[in-house]
Amino acid sequence: MSLARNLNRALTVTTGLQVRRAPQRARGKKASAAPVAAERPVPAYRSPSAEELATERLLRQPVFIISSIRSGSTLLRMMLGAHPRLHAPHELHLGRMEVVCTNWFSQRAMGTLGLDRGDLEHLLWDRVMHRELTRSGKDFVVEKTPANVYMFQRLKDCWPDARFVFLLRHPESIARSWHESDPVKRPYDKAVGDVLPYVRAVEEARAADADGFTVRYEDITAGPEREMRRLCAFLGVDYDPAMLDYGRKNDGELVRGLGDWRDNIRTGTVQPGRALPAEEEIAEPLRPVSAAWGYTS
Repeated sequence: MSLARNLNRALTVTTGLQVRRAPQRARGKKASAAPVAAERPVPAYRSPSAEELATERLLRQPVFIISSIRSGSTLLRMMLGAHPRLHAPHELHLGRMEVVCTNWFSQRAMGTLGLDRGDLEHLLWDRVMHRELTRSGKDFVVEKTPANVYMFQRLKDCWPDARFVFLLRHPESIARSWHESDPVKRPYDKAVGDVLPYVRAVEEARAADADGFTVRYEDITAGPEREMRRLCAFLGVDYDPAMLDYGRKNDGELVRGLGDWRDNIRTGTVQPGRALPAEEEIAEPLRPVSAAWGYTS
């Protein structure tokens, strides 16, 4: 029996609580690149008020990068993580952790405390993030899981003082990058279909948060110092030149499946971006977002 199963058995016997990952698909079948927000119902939770934050959350002012897949979020994470005050771990995929009460007594006990299932999950997320930040010895944590775009409002409710960075990239460039990462499994048309829900969700989140900060991948690669100075000003930290030369990375620092791990990101410096596609090269489904983001007229 696995350690996790033994732990959950002990938890169930003593408390009726279990911590588990969200159900996976059948063995051999990979999850879709673009998870559908409605595939799992959002559990009930409440958003703590400003007065309650001191007792409800250990973590203060977390930073979330909201982006599509293949938008350069790993590069941005590396650059931010090179700052002496910012800790940017690999993708944490918090939304795929669940807390469940497995018997009536546990449900009644937690309910009496005013903790619904969503509240318990928020406490778990907060503890995981705070643990990472404390171990780093830095001041603020940065999280960049692309799937966070599908739980944007929940992140805002969990941490009312969170800061959001919206990372844009030309939607056609995103689709091509996604296709080129595995052309056999992801023909171009499929790549476009995978990317479309992400870019739409990014635009919806960006439109809903007037206080967020928007930065373009193309601007980062063309003028990294200028963009990092802008971003540092938004985050309330001094600019640090180390952000432009974040250091060569190895297998232990870049985990496959938890962000980009390919040659460009391993170099430790900002690499030139690809040329923007011509307007006639943009796939029809991606044109509305391309226009909304200012890439086309």
